Amino acid sequence: MTDASASSPSADAADTEITAIEDRMSVTAHALELEDGPLVYTAHAGTTVLREEKPGEKKTGNGTPGEGYEQASAYAEVFSVSYIASGRGQQRPVVFAFNGGPGASTVWLHLGLFGPRRVDSGDAGALTPQPAGLLENRETLLREADLVMVDAMTTGFSRPAPGTAPDRLHGFAEDRDLIAAFVVDWLTRHERWLSPLYLAGESYGTTRAAAVAARLTDRYYVVPRGIALISPVLDFGTVFFTPGNDAPFLHYLPTYAAIAHAHGKHEGRMLQDVVDEAEAFAEQEYPQLLAQGLRLGAEERRAAAETIASLIGVSPDWVERVDLRVEHQAFLAELLRDQGLVTGRIDGRFTAPAGDPISKEMETDPSIDQLAPAYTAAINHYLRGELEFSSDVVYEIMSARVHPWSYKDFENRSVEVATDLSRVLRKSPTTRLFVAHGYHDAATPFHASEHVLAHLDVPRETYEQRIQVEDYEAGHMMYCHEPSRLALSEDLARFVRGEG
Repeated sequence: MTDASASSPSADAADTEITAIEDRMSVTAHALELEDGPLVYTAHAGTTVLREEKPGEKKTGNGTPGEGYEQASAYAEVFSVSYIASGRGQQRPVVFAFNGGPGASTVWLHLGLFGPRRVDSGDAGALTPQPAGLLENRETLLREADLVMVDAMTTGFSRPAPGTAPDRLHGFAEDRDLIAAFVVDWLTRHERWLSPLYLAGESYGTTRAAAVAARLTDRYYVVPRGIALISPVLDFGTVFFTPGNDAPFLHYLPTYAAIAHAHGKHEGRMLQDVVDEAEAFAEQEYPQLLAQGLRLGAEERRAAAETIASLIGVSPDWVERVDLRVEHQAFLAELLRDQGLVTGRIDGRFTAPAGDPISKEMETDPSIDQLAPAYTAAINHYLRGELEFSSDVVYEIMSARVHPWSYKDFENRSVEVATDLSRVLRKSPTTRLFVAHGYHDAATPFHASEHVLAHLDVPRETYEQRIQVEDYEAGHMMYCHEPSRLALSEDLARFVRGEG
């Protein structure tokens, strides 16, 4: 019995429609006035259709069945904005950048740090009234390299191709393979195979960057010159609070201390001194205290609670009640409870009135709540008004539609990309890492990242000579803090130039 629908005109028409979808791209010309003269560039904003060869059956010369491939079919429409400087040649570095989530578009790095235009968001305690506008970004990384801002699947305007199930592209491996395929496709279309390649990610985007770097290296023999990790998370076991796992309590403590300092809990002390003291405690005494569990005596327990409380700006009684183990959302609700405020997770310098004064944890994140509207208005205006690209779907700034996100490759173990990162560094003696931490970032704590980097499976010389780590006095998106934005922009420029 045959399937009549497979050869029916309607099925053929549907297949043709799915295969025939094409790129939609707007190309506009721009110039950015800099001190040393104008930087002239083109912006390519739009969706790129990615196609794949599907395994099929074909007949060999003698008419017997054999393995083959059907015609390549579309499976994804990936939205990106590429900035290409005019007259700079085809061997100029190219930086591919993406944010994380999973579920976050790349609007944050795009309009906060990298692009030639940036959002006028303001900062903690000094927000720009909404809707915020756009400013010239004279510190843009476009001065040093061409830029490709990529939105992961179901973020921004990226969508599955018609006929492709969305959940097929929502997962660690699926996302990794999609972005790697996009990079290879872009290099081919733009004839940039001789350009030094850089990957830059923020938050889960750093997980993605490490995984994509390994995929490019292992599958395509495409080796990144550099990987920039901004607010990284490289091993989820260091930051996810799960029963029996004390690691996050240790790694978050220095961040709590830094946030307490930002809110006046360490009056008269320098931030670096507070962080150094908290890191020393987290690495030396704290692990031994937690390891004792119920064996810890009452006097030792009280002394430990007092030490922790003095470091992170809360009461010793509260620290005892949580068994010396301070979970991050509980801390953010507790720190300024006496003032009726909750503290930001993405950036602990932000605050907002508490909806529930006795809540055990923060109900919402003031830093995202206060920054996201500026980025939303800016990207929607910028894409349509200046880059002349529009779509009939919503530009997804932050989307829950990517969930559930599949981590099936990590069944019964922690999600981690330290092994991927180590393998890339071992395979490629020229690849370098740049790592940026925000001291007030309670989403991806800097001490957890430091720990993972120090335990990469690479020679000591690689760790000392090819990994650059910088810390900034702000949060997860440290570029909303103007001094940090300027410092980070210069550090990234030096990294791409091969300095430092």
